Amino acid sequence: MQNLAPYGFLSASFVAAVAALSDCRTGRIPNWLTLPPILLAPIAYGAFAGSSEALRAVGSILICGVVPYFLFRQAAMGGGDVKLFAALGALTGFDLFAGFEIEFAAFVVATFFTLAALAWRGCLFRTLATALFVVVNPVLPAGRKRDVTPELMTPVRMGLPVFAATLFFALPHLFSLWSGL
Repeated sequence: MQNLAPYGFLSASFVAAVAALSDCRTGRIPNWLTLPPILLAPIAYGAFAGSSEALRAVGSILICGVVPYFLFRQAAMGGGDVKLFAALGALTGFDLFAGFEIEFAAFVVATFFTLAALAWRGCLFRTLATALFVVVNPVLPAGRKRDVTPELMTPVRMGLPVFAATLFFALPHLFSLWSGL
């Protein structure tokens, strides 16, 4: 059996690049980009590497999709982002946790991008205070609660952070693919 990692990472890099471009231009990640990998990657892994690899890809879809799905249910993330993470999990299904590592790194990159952008605009501390009250309001007594208006919340597009995280994990595998040609 050949090493499928370079091909999985090549596919994941392509999907992440197109998603980043679409997210930057339109604020949306299209279904035609994310749904085919979710459906076809487990079939391809099963055909080329056996049923255990197909099951691993399905497990990776679930692992990569569960946290973003709960964030989506709380209106903290878009549905396209959820499907993008699931698609990356499917494409990197050769390793059960490769997609999860990409996901975690994407959240870290998005956090740094967001903090830098807020600091540049001069509203970092006000936004951090708002975030603190979002967290502590449920446990504060009624007289100490603070209103959190939606205007003080800043949405974050995940396309570019996902692409950056995918490239970070993919480049070593892609170099091994190119050096073997």
